Amino acid sequence: MTGPGWPVRDGSRRDVLAGGFGLATLIATPGFAASEDKKMYGLVGKMTAKEGQRDALIAILLEGSGSMPGCRSYIVAKDAKDENGIWVTEVWDSREQHAGSLKLPSVQAAINRGRPLIAGFDSYFETEPMGGIGLS
Repeated sequence: MTGPGWPVRDGSRRDVLAGGFGLATLIATPGFAASEDKKMYGLVGKMTAKEGQRDALIAILLEGSGSMPGCRSYIVAKDAKDENGIWVTEVWDSREQHAGSLKLPSVQAAINRGRPLIAGFDSYFETEPMGGIGLS
């Protein structure tokens, strides 16, 4: 895996969240589109929790997710076919705001608590969201 969000194995939130995960389809709405000069930044990825630790890891991933400046959407979802799989989808106002979130004390604390519960990282995708429900 390469790219922002998952590839860096330096103990950052990228390691824990793998850049964020959860396959959500964004359907463009007529009243909203990303401006040409300000591109949104998106991450979608899948991680695998250690056996029996998925719910505990999800709880950690969701803690404090409402207080990340510039975060438009942060979705954590259970994989329907993999009992240890977790998908996370993130949409940010910018790549810079995502990078800044990695320095927040609440995110750093979540990294430290979540790291031991992660068995591995799977898919990772970096996106440029264009709009959709909930992104206005």
